[in-house]
Amino acid sequence: MDDWRHIDTGPVPGGGKSLALMQKGTEFSIVVDAIELMNSTRGTSEEALAALACARLSHRPDPRVLIGGLGMGFTLRAALAALGPQARVVVAELVPAVTAWARGPLAEVFAGCLDDPRVDLREADVNRLIQSEPAGWDAILLDVDNGPEGLMRRSNDRLYDEWGLKRAEWALRPGGVLGVWSGSPARKFKGRLQRLGFTVEEVRIPASGQSGPRHVVWLATPRAA
Repeated sequence: MDDWRHIDTGPVPGGGKSLALMQKGTEFSIVVDAIELMNSTRGTSEEALAALACARLSHRPDPRVLIGGLGMGFTLRAALAALGPQARVVVAELVPAVTAWARGPLAEVFAGCLDDPRVDLREADVNRLIQSEPAGWDAILLDVDNGPEGLMRRSNDRLYDEWGLKRAEWALRPGGVLGVWSGSPARKFKGRLQRLGFTVEEVRIPASGQSGPRHVVWLATPRAA
């Protein structure tokens, strides 16, 4: 990455890979194996993940939202903007370095959102939080490992396989929504959701503003809800 300055590297637990934080001027990038996972100037689709899902919770006075993946905080900030004062947002981030960057070199990007009293940031595997509480969440938002076809950690696949989706359904309150972000389309994943009885909306959103590559957001609701 020409003209980029390496700031820090953090290992991915159990993944055998590391994330690198890079900076060029006021722009930041997180990469793995020279592939960019996220950029501080391109978060439109991650914001949409939260905005679209939380719009479905507007009638709930005190919704509980679980976000898998802190990233650069786009999904978290959008969720906080859409939710009321009684909401609770739990963010699960597996990589300790990402949490440290949020309060360190990326502090201006996060703009104080981690200090919001509605936020509970946990250094944990989101899969374990999903499994820990039946009917505990009004929304589960997953932005983990670039989506269902991941890059970093094979065990992340269990979030998106059949059993992972059944666990997410089990963890949702009646009428709750599962939101999933992906860097690219994944027809098999959409089909899997439908076979398991979810009603699925697929939205393709530019990575930044109205231009750039299109990312995918799926909003899935159990049909029995």
